[in-house]
Amino acid sequence: MNKLRTALATAAAAALGLAALATGPAQAAAQPAFLAASQMPPSATPWTATQVFTGVPENGGALCAPYKIPAQNSRYREFSTELDTNGVQITTVARTEADAVKLVDTLRKSLAGCGPLLQKQNPGLKAVSAAHGKVAVEEGAWVYSLDTADPQVGSTDIHLFSVGRDGKTVTFVRWGQMGDLKDAPLTAFKTTTKTAVNKLWS
Repeated sequence: MNKLRTALATAAAAALGLAALATGPAQAAAQPAFLAASQMPPSATPWTATQVFTGVPENGGALCAPYKIPAQNSRYREFSTELDTNGVQITTVARTEADAVKLVDTLRKSLAGCGPLLQKQNPGLKAVSAAHGKVAVEEGAWVYSLDTADPQVGSTDIHLFSVGRDGKTVTFVRWGQMGDLKDAPLTAFKTTTKTAVNKLWS
């Protein structure tokens, strides 16, 4: 969907600009690790990754769950290719494990209900959310998709999301591009998700 894709691109560019002015490279010591560009699902052109910034992207970082992830004790990295494929990983360390469990539950509910919510907010838009099961890693990770189509402009977009937890640490991964769910690398994204959670404190 053009509006969603444009909003994502604009927010990502703004976030990168602000972060570059306001933050330096995140401290590596005693911080969870992030995915490398090569660990994103395979693409026709290579992935590139930003440095790791503190906080969350300007738009909250999570399509379908904006502002659900607290900026405090959070960091993020954005990914892109030359073919309009993009992604982000946001990782936050909660105060307690109970807080981490609550955040995972909140994000999962937002992702599961995203399609109907977007349709209410955007008359004419077709948006379908789907759950794609649990990934067996640490305390678990869950995968979702959002398939959108805007009949007025003839555009379609597909996004994959995952939320995983290792103790008090929660990580959120998003992948997106033009196309439909059949075009999405769902199996590879589950592998990326497992890698992201395993890598946090490896």
